[in-house]
Amino acid sequence: MTVQVISAGFGRTGTMSLKLALEQLGFGPCHHMEEVLAHGEVQVPLWTAAADGKADFGALYAGYGAAVDWPTAAFWKELAGAYPEAKFILSSRSVDSWVRSFSETIHAVISDRSKWPPPAVPWLLMVEKVLHRSLKGASDPEALAAIFEAHEAEVKAFFPPGKLLVHQAKDGWEPLCAYLGVPVPDTPYPRTNSKDEFFENIKAADDL
Repeated sequence: MTVQVISAGFGRTGTMSLKLALEQLGFGPCHHMEEVLAHGEVQVPLWTAAADGKADFGALYAGYGAAVDWPTAAFWKELAGAYPEAKFILSSRSVDSWVRSFSETIHAVISDRSKWPPPAVPWLLMVEKVLHRSLKGASDPEALAAIFEAHEAEVKAFFPPGKLLVHQAKDGWEPLCAYLGVPVPDTPYPRTNSKDEFFENIKAADDL
């Protein structure tokens, strides 16, 4: 199995919904930060090495048919070279809503080291490094908005026509299925990973 679909979109851009959608369409299993939490013993050291410049994508994505969310989004350009046949997606949302969502979830966790549970420290240190690759240390709303907009502009400019789908969860199945060349399911497009669900999922880090 090789990675067939890769999203360059930052976390909190509907990536969990996209993961579930891609799996339903037959492109799974789909890698997501949730997979890092679920398989921390293997994934955390590999992603830590990747963040330090020693990425082994074959090992990182072994058994996966797709990849979305961070850490993947921090390596999108390298992945475009490593998987030239893959179809790329830019999961997106409005910049203001992304800044608010990111600040209230991921940034809130990463910025408060005093609340890091000891078993989760290696994972959170890796996440910190991965986020720095994408966000360059930005933390205030204006800086985050500028980084987000610059990232989206860079991704859109990088891919030739037909090689990138910009997709928001509200767009639903139709553009995604047309781009991937698969039938549209007769079920609603997945909508998940609210703020409350995010913090519920984070509790899994206590068991790393």
